[in-house]
Amino acid sequence: MKNYLKNFTFLTLSLFLLAYDRIALSNEYCGDKGVWIQILGAGGSELDDKQASSSYLIWLNNQAKVLIDTGPGSSVAFDKSGANFEDLEAIAYTQLRADHSSDLPAFIIGSYDLARTRPLPIFGPSSSSTQFPGLTIFIERLIGPNGAFPKLADSLTFKSASGYKIRPRDVPSAGNRVWARFGTQELRLSSIPVSNSESPTIAWRVDVAGYSLVFTGDFNNQKNQVARFAKNVDAFVVTHAIPEISRGKLRDTYVLPSQIGRIAKQANARMVILGHRTNRTKGRESQSRQSIEKHYQEDIIFADDMECWGL
Repeated sequence: MKNYLKNFTFLTLSLFLLAYDRIALSNEYCGDKGVWIQILGAGGSELDDKQASSSYLIWLNNQAKVLIDTGPGSSVAFDKSGANFEDLEAIAYTQLRADHSSDLPAFIIGSYDLARTRPLPIFGPSSSSTQFPGLTIFIERLIGPNGAFPKLADSLTFKSASGYKIRPRDVPSAGNRVWARFGTQELRLSSIPVSNSESPTIAWRVDVAGYSLVFTGDFNNQKNQVARFAKNVDAFVVTHAIPEISRGKLRDTYVLPSQIGRIAKQANARMVILGHRTNRTKGRESQSRQSIEKHYQEDIIFADDMECWGL
């Protein structure tokens, strides 16, 4: 009897561990078929939140196709994901603040020994402000001949030691028009300016293989145009940086959970993924969920690093 119980306990534990491994794999690794979104960085700008900063990777049939933002830590997460840099069709920035962009030089220098040969388009918000440069000026200041990392400057030429050329392009960050000037046989990118009190910001929509994803970046929804832009989207990926009780300047920069719920409802989004989670919102997930669910009752996901969700 004792041996029977011992064997039964061992078998039960083994099955539990196997099931746990499968659950972990389903969350941390993307499937071989279809469209998936992987969270490379779910955190904000804090050093003590134990997460990388904003970055998302869109997969199609086991190939990484679009990288949205490159916040601190995202290059390490990209490596862990098993993605091939050669497969990327584009990098797109919602904004150029350090917590959304600072790993770009790490991606560039890290790709020098890889097999990429075709140009890499990089898109980001335009700007007429000297305080907040547009994407082309930002990249020139970062990796141009007189930039912070001048040895990477040849990446902007066809003679690049990396084997490929970077093609930066400014995308309008003011006005109300949708920009939609990039596409391949597999996907299409479009963007629209959104309101942010601190820096030029745009939301991105990625349409791929019959599915759609929208990434808002940090915005306050004063222009109230995101819901239309995200109409019938499969995944609405939105910044969750402040709790419902926030007041003052924070509300000039970020949306409240209740606003996220209203926008998702108006957009008829299939799921909401809450990224850019800060220490202000961690530990308040129940309150945030309640505020969102007053308006939106579909799937709500609080993102964590390396999770992967299939559409």
